[in-house]
Amino acid sequence: MERDDRFNRAERIIRIGFWANAVLMVMKLAAGYWGHSSAVFADGIESGCDFVAIFATLYALKVGRKPFDELHPYGHGRVESLAAMLVALLIAGTGLWILWDAVHTIIDRRFSHPQPIAVAAALATIVIKELLYRFSIRTGKSLESPALLAIAADHRKDAITSIATLAGVSGAALGWGILDPLAAGLTSIFILHIGWQTFSGAAHDLMDGAAPESFNQQIINLAESVNQVEHVHEIRTRRSGQYYIIDLKLDMDPSMTVKQSHDVVTEVKRLIFQRIQNVGDVMIHVNPHDEEHEDLIRL
Repeated sequence: MERDDRFNRAERIIRIGFWANAVLMVMKLAAGYWGHSSAVFADGIESGCDFVAIFATLYALKVGRKPFDELHPYGHGRVESLAAMLVALLIAGTGLWILWDAVHTIIDRRFSHPQPIAVAAALATIVIKELLYRFSIRTGKSLESPALLAIAADHRKDAITSIATLAGVSGAALGWGILDPLAAGLTSIFILHIGWQTFSGAAHDLMDGAAPESFNQQIINLAESVNQVEHVHEIRTRRSGQYYIIDLKLDMDPSMTVKQSHDVVTEVKRLIFQRIQNVGDVMIHVNPHDEEHEDLIRL
């Protein structure tokens, strides 16, 4: 998949979520107001907050698709991880707000008596948000896009929130008003967990965290399959948006000329780019395989 195709595909998925979120926000605000449900109305306000996250993600993709330049020699992909961290903070903030509101609702005994339209709005939100989550997570995993995966987590968060809203609103409509805040409080724990997972993943990438071991082993196997590569001495990998940047140290025959070594290195890079679509750059250092050598590093 070409670079522009990857970003176009991710942007298309996020735009679908953006407009679906707009419809849901208007629907929930109206249903919460006319259906006398503070839970559904609050859910609509939450959808408004999601606009900030989705807009930030769209902007991140616009910046992240720019090729490398003099000021950013490794590209602009890290902006996706920054957007994912913003989404994670919004998810966590939503969870804390829901928990705080649920506790105070129980303490103050502000139980509502919602109408059927509020129940219908909560049910519609669950279906739509779960579909958006599955649609987004499939593409996000395919592209390995931190921003798109964060938006998928936000859709799942909304679906979980709406399950609690549905349970609470339905119970309140039948006369058990306390079920609304109890369900919301329980759901806030799951939301905070989703926020933490999204935040920790983004932080891992921003801190130059290594790629999964299976990915590193795949790179090693490809490099060592090239003729005249004796051994992969060391591998380092890190993520930049949808791509991985790879540092390799290869042990090779010291009697080879510079031209011969260069040709082998080029073949290794070409093979990696052919077999793995989400590799952005491969930097290779050559070591003599039969000599002890010191790695100079200050990290």
